[in-house]
Amino acid sequence: MDNKVRNEKQDLVERLGVFMEQKEQHAPVAARILSYIVLTGKIGTTFEDLVTDLCASKSTISTHLNHLADLKKIVYFTKPGDRKKYYTINEDSILQSIDTLMESWMEQKALHQEIKIYKRKINDQTADGSVKFELDFHDNYIQFLEEVTQSVDTLRSKIIEKNAKL
Repeated sequence: MDNKVRNEKQDLVERLGVFMEQKEQHAPVAARILSYIVLTGKIGTTFEDLVTDLCASKSTISTHLNHLADLKKIVYFTKPGDRKKYYTINEDSILQSIDTLMESWMEQKALHQEIKIYKRKINDQTADGSVKFELDFHDNYIQFLEEVTQSVDTLRSKIIEKNAKL
């Protein structure tokens, strides 16, 4: 890999790592390991690659690799005649993340529907016919949640279909 591509990968590992650190609440090194593995792809990455390219100690890499494996975020495979482990992203962890997002969105949708019903009830009870609450935001947000869950559910189905073929 030439230096330009290596530098681009290092930059992406860092940026994606910061994102994963915040989104997934991972330790900084664990987030960088996940990022590195994502950007390495199906060929997998070795323990030695991680130690060298992430400039971290063997014990730190080992601790975080074990933790990520325990969380089922990563898996490894071996090659015949090669004693090394090659780490890749666990495809099921993507589905787990999608399911968590979907549950959150469904809870938000139900809550906004309840709030909308409550606000409509209050609006209907005003003696002078004035409107205390606008309901457009809730209508729009509920529609957004329906659309995003439908799109993400389609993505989830495609991932499952692809995994079934493997």
